[in-house]
Amino acid sequence: MVDSVRLPHPTPAAASLVGRGADHVIVFTRYPEPGRTKTRLIPALGAAGAAEVQRRMTEQMMRQVARLQQLQAVQVTVQFAGGDRPSMQAWLGDRWDYYPQADGDLGDRLTAAMEQAFAAGAKRVLMVGIDCPTLDATLLLAAFESLNHQDVVIGPAEDGGYYLIGMHHPLPALFQGITWSTAVVRQQTEAIAQHLRQSVGLLPPQTDVDLPENLGVWDAVRQNLLSVIIPVLNEAETLPALLDHLRQTPTVEVLLVDGGSHDATVAIAQSYGVSVLHSAPGRALQMNQGAAAATGGRLLFLHADTRLPPNFPALAEQTLAQPGVVAGAFELAIAAAGWGYRWVEWGVKWRSRLYQLPYGDQALFLSAETFRAIGGFSDLPIMEDLALVRTLKQRGKVAIAPAAVCTSARRWQTLGLWQTTLLNQAMLLGYALGRSPQKMAHSYRQPSLASLLAVFRPSD
Repeated sequence: MVDSVRLPHPTPAAASLVGRGADHVIVFTRYPEPGRTKTRLIPALGAAGAAEVQRRMTEQMMRQVARLQQLQAVQVTVQFAGGDRPSMQAWLGDRWDYYPQADGDLGDRLTAAMEQAFAAGAKRVLMVGIDCPTLDATLLLAAFESLNHQDVVIGPAEDGGYYLIGMHHPLPALFQGITWSTAVVRQQTEAIAQHLRQSVGLLPPQTDVDLPENLGVWDAVRQNLLSVIIPVLNEAETLPALLDHLRQTPTVEVLLVDGGSHDATVAIAQSYGVSVLHSAPGRALQMNQGAAAATGGRLLFLHADTRLPPNFPALAEQTLAQPGVVAGAFELAIAAAGWGYRWVEWGVKWRSRLYQLPYGDQALFLSAETFRAIGGFSDLPIMEDLALVRTLKQRGKVAIAPAAVCTSARRWQTLGLWQTTLLNQAMLLGYALGRSPQKMAHSYRQPSLASLLAVFRPSD
C-alpha cells in the first residue's frame, strides 16, 4: 500500500539527518528562447516576456539549489532542452553539470535522467522543474528527509501534477502510462507507486507558474528577492574575492554591469554564473541598466572593492521595514590600519547618520518601486550617488543599517589619505556650488591643483 504522509517543514534536527550517501538534484529547464518556452504565458507577456520569466525562474531555482549545497553535500545536474552546453554554461556558469534532455515525452526524459544519476552512483535522487518559484532549499531538504523514511517523495502541484519527485532506487515504471500535462498526473503516479508497493511521502502543495493567472505567485517571490547590482570596469583583480564573498549568500541575485573592460572581468564573472550586462562606461548608466534588468523587489548597489556584512539581506529588509524609511546604507569600514582611516570612518558615520547622506561606498539599497519612481540615478559623471540620496530624502528617511561594509583603501593609498579626503570634500563643495560635473569628474580621476582650480573658476 502507498503510505502517504504529509511532511512538515524540516526542523534543524531533521535537516541534520540529510546527507547520507550521494545525493543528486536534477533540474529540468529550457534555454530561454522567445517563442519556444513558457508559451502559455505569451498571450499575457509576449514571446520575449515569457522567455524572460523562464530565464529568471530558472535562475531562482539555481539559487535555491546553491543554497542547498551550503547545507549538505549534493551533486547537481541541469537537464536542458533548447540551446547547447556552451550556451547553458555561459548563462548559468560552470559550477553545474549539463546534459541535453532525452528524446520522447516527459516520462521518457525523467526516466533517462533518473537512470543516469543512479548509474553515476547516486543513492537518493530528486528531480525538479523550474515552474514552481516557491520551491526553496527548505523544501529540498524536506524532500531528502522524506527519503530517509519513504521510498518515493512527491511535491504536489495545485494543478494536479507535481513540482518534485524523488526516490532512493531506480523506478522507471513510475513514469510509464502517465497522461502528462493533465490534472491526474500525481494521482496516476501514486497509483503506480501503490502497485509497485512503494511508500510515498508528500511535501506541501505549491503552485506552478504556467498560466497568466499564476503570475502573482512569481511576483510575490520577486518582491522578496534582493538584487545586488555591481558596476565594473577592469576589476579582474578584485572580482574573484568579491564573487567568492557573495557566493556565501546564494539567495540573492547578482548582476554585474560591465562598462567595457579590457581585462578578464567578464570571463571571471561568467565562470561564477553571474549575470553579466554590457553598458557604455559610467557608473550611473551601468547601475540604471542593472536595475532595469533586476528581478528582485529590492535593489542594492555595490562597488567591486566593497564587501558586505554577514546577513546583509536581512539587515536591508529590516532597515527598509522601519516607519518612514525609503532607503538605507551601511556603516563604512576601511580595510587599512591607522588612526587616519579611523578618523575618516568616524566622519562618514556622523555625516551618514546626522545628515542622512551615505554614499556609494556604503552600498545603498532601496525598493525597486522607489527606484523607478524617482527615475533612477541621474546621468552624471560623478556624484550620482549624492544626487540620488538627496532626491530620496524628499520622500522619507535614509537610514543606516547596524553593520558596516568593508571597502578597499586602494584609492586612499594611491593618492594619500589626506589628499584623498581633501579631494572628496572639494567634490562635495563643488557639487553644492553647482560646478561643472564634467570638470569635477576630470579633477577626481586625475587630481591636480590645476584641475581643482578649473572646477572652482568663477566663470563656471
